Amino acid sequence: MFDIVLKGGEVHDGTGAPARISDVGIKDGLIAEVGEITAQAEEVIDVAGLTVSPGFIDMHTHSDFTLIADGRAESQVHQGVTTEVIGQCGISCAPVCSYSAIRQVAPWFTDKAEHKKWLSFGDYLDVLDDTPLGVNVVAFVGHGTIHRTVLGDELHAGEPDDVAKMAKLVDQCMEEGAGGFSSGLEYFPGILAAPDHLVPMVEVAAKHGRLYATHVRNRDTEYDLGFTEAMSTARQAGAKLQISHIQPKFGAPSHAMEHTLEMIDLARRHDGDVAFDVIPHDWNHTLMAAILPKWAQAGSIDEVLKRLADPETRAQIKANPKPMWLIVKAQQWNDIILLNATANKDLVGATFEEIGRIREVDPYDAVLDILLEEGENMMAAMWSSKSFQNKDIELCLEQGECAVISDTVAIANDGVLSDHIGSLSGYGWAARFLQYYIRDRGILTLGQALAKITSVPAERIGLRQRGKLIKGYHADICVFDPLAITSNATARHPRRYASGIAHVLVNGALSMRDGRRTAVNNGSVLRDFATAAP
Repeated sequence: MFDIVLKGGEVHDGTGAPARISDVGIKDGLIAEVGEITAQAEEVIDVAGLTVSPGFIDMHTHSDFTLIADGRAESQVHQGVTTEVIGQCGISCAPVCSYSAIRQVAPWFTDKAEHKKWLSFGDYLDVLDDTPLGVNVVAFVGHGTIHRTVLGDELHAGEPDDVAKMAKLVDQCMEEGAGGFSSGLEYFPGILAAPDHLVPMVEVAAKHGRLYATHVRNRDTEYDLGFTEAMSTARQAGAKLQISHIQPKFGAPSHAMEHTLEMIDLARRHDGDVAFDVIPHDWNHTLMAAILPKWAQAGSIDEVLKRLADPETRAQIKANPKPMWLIVKAQQWNDIILLNATANKDLVGATFEEIGRIREVDPYDAVLDILLEEGENMMAAMWSSKSFQNKDIELCLEQGECAVISDTVAIANDGVLSDHIGSLSGYGWAARFLQYYIRDRGILTLGQALAKITSVPAERIGLRQRGKLIKGYHADICVFDPLAITSNATARHPRRYASGIAHVLVNGALSMRDGRRTAVNNGSVLRDFATAAP
């Protein structure tokens, strides 16, 4: 007898193959049968007229602390996500050298959350494992966190002995269950590191058969240097490379995306193991503090706040010739909005042109004022800019090695994270991908699109028996209406859940039923990975 049978749906197996009308039988958390099922089941759910797919895998998120604070992952489950990969862009919650350091490395930290503490990466995974999780979780270890553990806030990338210590620590994290290694070379302290510093750590990831994911150093005027540096680092280390959110930003030449794909194709033809992912949106989001030059980000939050309060230092910050966003240098303030703030919630969704006008100050001063007013919550302040182009996203989507990601955090519009937001599309990235790029624009077939959020990321990460809807695989399943799936989030109202999802199963248990969230949180921390694609 089956535990659950999904009856008569249009089944996509996640490989990109054409769909077929079929039943899916689930037993003991696994897919026990795909085909015509006549055997009895404890529960039969009629899914005729709906699409049945592997659960969606978001291979690039920053939910490292939000899942500790509230493991339900409501914003993700409501759009069919069953697995998240955290620890991206060089930012991870572990390892740390003291309990007090958790706040410094934990993205979207909140004092409202009661949680156990950790030091090692294994300790962190244990704490995560003790949390009721709405999704499965793979955790990468970040270079930035490794750097801080060894060097603190020192303004250099490390001497050879320091780098050796970092590599040893990465090795320990891999042994304790890290699913890969990431770097964020536009952020402090990643911005300090050159390939010479990174290669020894990436070699450790390669030794364990794990992925190296990087937020490259530049995606605008020097995009070609940023991408070739990433490929050079991975080539020297013999590692699999994942270029995160690859689409070029405002300021890049119009041919940048095409040129980048040509460089990747050449590397792949010479046995380079290179793949990439995109955010399905033309809005780019990041920490507001990332606009500060690296010297201004050094030290503790209190030290950064002192710099922001000093008029002379402010003038130096504003004169930075190469800010992370060239759209700031171009003063296109009407294309930049405040996305998340604690002390300035009333301004969320407003453009910085509007904020400057309201406050009767230069918009750049409004940016620095808000950072100063956010105080110890400065690192949770987020903004978003219209820095991506749909033509670049569409070109990437046509490539087989391209996955689709959120680059956001798992949160909820109730509970301790109700005031948090991770990105403009955090509540609807998967829904928007299937709605805008697939249903409305027809860039890919539905089967091809589903592969980019199921089997493609699963194989890239090395997940065992996940990402495909075939017998013997874990029963992570999303059932949805392809004609109704919709992202309902907007700049003014970013916390609206997606619609069109009927049922979601995580490890065989229903976390959504008939479009409503259940009380079930059946996710688990994944620590066992295949060294090659399954």
